[in-house]
Amino acid sequence: MGAEISTQHRSDDGKVNSVHSLSNWNTQFQSSTTSDKLMVIDFSAAWCGPCKFIEPAVHDLAVEFSDVDFVKIDIDELPDVAKDFEVQAMPTFVLVKKGKERERIVGVKTDELHRMIEKHRF
Repeated sequence: MGAEISTQHRSDDGKVNSVHSLSNWNTQFQSSTTSDKLMVIDFSAAWCGPCKFIEPAVHDLAVEFSDVDFVKIDIDELPDVAKDFEVQAMPTFVLVKKGKERERIVGVKTDELHRMIEKHRF
């Protein structure tokens, strides 16, 4: 087994935190409920082609929006979290602020995701 939370770094400062355990997810989500920071949750799966396709763009967004928390959850690793958020298709991006869902985007819609982050980050 590996670490329960891993960070996928690129050659710049952007990072997407991959959460691999329910306890770490609960801790991270709970801390986000008291923060003014926007959290972008990327629900994906290792076998999902569109998820792999959009992954570089998500990393680029993490670089551009360093004031936003980006979290990646594999629905096969944490199916209960996916169920709690009623994820039906991948990729699904859920934008959360202070513990409340602000918006969601389903599919490979990079421009729309960018606009939604801009809209909700402050």
